[in-house]
Amino acid sequence: MTAPTPQPGILGIAPYRAGSDTVAGVDRIIKLSSNEAALGPSPRAIAAYRDAAANLHRYPDSDGFALRRALAARHGIEAERIVCGNGSDELISLLTSAYCGVGDEVLYSRHGFLMYPLAAKACGATPVTAPETDYRADVDALLSAVTERTRILFLANPNNPTGTYLPSNEVRRLRENLRDDVLLVIDAAYAELVARNDYSPGIELVAESDNTVMTRTFSKVYGLAGLRVGWAYCPAGIAEIINRIRGPFNVNGAAQAAALAALEDVGHTDMACRHNEVWLPWFAAELAKLGLETVPSVGNFLLIRFPDEEGRNASAADAFLTKRGILLRDMVAYGLGDCLRATIGTEDELRAVVAALAEFMGRT
Repeated sequence: MTAPTPQPGILGIAPYRAGSDTVAGVDRIIKLSSNEAALGPSPRAIAAYRDAAANLHRYPDSDGFALRRALAARHGIEAERIVCGNGSDELISLLTSAYCGVGDEVLYSRHGFLMYPLAAKACGATPVTAPETDYRADVDALLSAVTERTRILFLANPNNPTGTYLPSNEVRRLRENLRDDVLLVIDAAYAELVARNDYSPGIELVAESDNTVMTRTFSKVYGLAGLRVGWAYCPAGIAEIINRIRGPFNVNGAAQAAALAALEDVGHTDMACRHNEVWLPWFAAELAKLGLETVPSVGNFLLIRFPDEEGRNASAADAFLTKRGILLRDMVAYGLGDCLRATIGTEDELRAVVAALAEFMGRT
């Protein structure tokens, strides 16, 4: 008998591997492998989630009207052009399947988010990477990599896993020099954490064009990674296309309620940002004292480079930390085998990581 044959590209996908959260034989785990929020979700979001339990027998609002209206009011944009998704990952996949197929190309920077090639391969398209400069997306390199087959260019800004970003004038230059039929998707998952005057998540580019989309998430600064809520701000025509193909109830009711409450709790969001503003530079400075280089980051994580020495490299560091219940993220899949990525956790967690790395590097 002949088994069903999957679509082209699917068998070439290595399944996405999330950050680990368990270690055999270790009770206390410090999980800093998934860029999760150090302070957790807003208490208001937790309360809203619990309150939603009374309505679990009801289908959720298929259009996410209340959440879209609140997002529109917060950001000064049109609710009709917002599409909510089961995390921004779903929106990335929907955009790719809507506009790409066999023979098409999906372009992104060399160390861009792994979901881009996965989404491309799932619909038979070919993922293409452009070189980076100092771990940062290079506009000229991206433009040089565009071909007649390019259909989507994904730009993670800030980028995961490097933590680097492009200023708004460079993103605009990228858009202005792309063909009109190339969709620019600005993945701004970490936008709320960026405190730079020259940064923009891309709202103005979406407002001005018919070929730019911005994606956002509630998984990072809002601390709702477990509920999977994302949203996209799109040109009207693209929003209409995505609404045609998304699942009718793709964001569950409890998730919508929690996201709405989290959005309204500005105090908690501000506290999370302040925490990151204090402990990100502290962590980088402590690692520098140990002789470890980090890539300057505007996210809630640091990319740590280890020496190319037996017993002192990233793989050895990962094994050393894991035995102690400290879980960082190895970067082999991103072509950064000499690095580990560490989330900015709580003060106690970060101090434990520094102490463990000091022992690993022989600096105790």
